[in-house]
Formats: sequence, structure tokens, C-alpha cells
Amino acid sequence: MSAIISLWAPLLLFISGAAAMVNLECGSAPLNTRTRIVDGEDAIPGSWPWQVSLIRSSGPFHFCGGTLINDRWILTAAHCMDSLNMSDITVYLGRQTQQQTNPNEVARTVTRVINHADDYIQPVCLAAHGNEPDSSTKVWVTGWGNIDKEVSLPFPGSLQEVQVPIVSRTRCLTFYSIAITEDMLCAGTDTKGSCQGDSGGPLVLKIGKTWVQFGVVSFGRESGCTDAPNVFTRVSRYQTWIKDRVSNNTGFVEEDGTFSSAESPVHTLSIVLVLSLAQVLAP
Repeated sequence: MSAIISLWAPLLLFISGAAAMVNLECGSAPLNTRTRIVDGEDAIPGSWPWQVSLIRSSGPFHFCGGTLINDRWILTAAHCMDSLNMSDITVYLGRQTQQQTNPNEVARTVTRVINHADDYIQPVCLAAHGNEPDSSTKVWVTGWGNIDKEVSLPFPGSLQEVQVPIVSRTRCLTFYSIAITEDMLCAGTDTKGSCQGDSGGPLVLKIGKTWVQFGVVSFGRESGCTDAPNVFTRVSRYQTWIKDRVSNNTGFVEEDGTFSSAESPVHTLSIVLVLSLAQVLAP
């Protein structure tokens, strides 16, 4: 995972041409009854039903993660789509392993779009503007990335989950020679964190009975996956940007667990955080 990335902002993938999902409630994970991203453990199937695997069809291979935020939109990291032809992407939901059969899996491509909602495929809620986790708060990160620097996830490539603490921006700055801005969030320890291939995936926290996404996996230091806290895009800073581009059925959750009813203030982005919108259009 490179420490020098030109696009650290979130990116939205639109999937059209399918009937709307039914009975969708963001942040609900009925099969999550309760850690190897790095020093994690296999996730129970259905534990993270918003987790998306982005597959490069010409490989095919997993190159980034993402999250389902409503029936038609996926949130991922902008650098995941850098110089990538949209027709070369297949989106997988309900996937558990990368190398075995996935009975609950749904695939979406630019030529075929399949929508299906069940316990294995559900959207996540998003943190509303001003909803920020405190330092040391334990959060969850999920993905199919490497389990260490240049060490791939072993067969059968099961989705990994790990619980890590939020790291204060002040402490995070001591690990990096680049700016860690207020649009970013740091989390991880010297043994646990995200790694190459986890980019675009979620950092989530359960508020009451609702799972809320606070971060998008962005980058870490080149020297290793866990020698410094990992850096995430702070989702709450992009509420207005997301709402301007996505239908109103995306759930934004306030700090007290209630759903946001008002637009967040418009946030001025620095040039480093230029946002882009990619549309995956079915014919």
C-alpha cells in the first residue's frame, strides 16, 4: 500500500438497470452475532453484508474493496479506479472467499446487473457530518487484502475481519512525513491493520443496533502494513458530496444513533482531495 497516492478521497460506483432491492435497512447485520486483514481472522459468512469485492475481469483478481450504501451505489476509494476501464470491473456482493464457491454471492457487471437483498447482502449506514469516533474507540475493518507486506491471503481467501483502535490525528502525524488532514482518520496497531488489497473497504462501528461506516481504507506506509496506523478517508466529511450524487435512501447516522434529517455544511475540499464519480452503466 503506497504512502504516496494522488487520490485519497471516496469514489462512488453506480449500478443501474436493475429493480430496486426490497426490505433494505442500512446498518443491519443479522448474521453478525458478536480478528487476517493483518493479525485478524476469518469472518463468519454474512457478518459484514455490505462488504464488496471489486474484481478486475481481465485477471480475474480482487484489487479493492468497497461498501454497499444503498440499492444502487457502492462506496470505494478513488485511487482504486485510477486509470482503470470501468468495463473491466465486476462487482461481487455476498462473497466470502476469493478461491472457493460462494453460494450467497451476487455479481454485477456493466452488461449484467443482478440485485438481490438478503442477510448476506445489506447496505451499511454512513456517519453523518460531525459524527466522529473518539480516540481509542474500537472499530472493525474488513477485506481480502494481504495479511502482511507482500504476503497474499492464503487459500481459500476468506474475508478477513480485525478490530483496531482509533488513533488520534496528533499521534498519527508522528508516523508520516505527509499531511494527515482533518478529512482523514487513523486506526490500527503495530500488529493489526489493513494492507494492500484492502483499499476502498470499510471501517465500521456499531452504534446501538446499527452498523455505521466511519472510514474508507486509503493508505499506509510503504515499509509495512502494521508499522504505523493506517489512514482512512473520513466518511462524515463527505455527507453533502454523497447526498448530491446518490438518492435519498442512503442512511446517515448522528452521534446519538438517530438518522440525519438535515444536510451537512458544504465542505471545501483541498486540491489533493479531488473527487471523481464513476458510473457503471448497464446497457
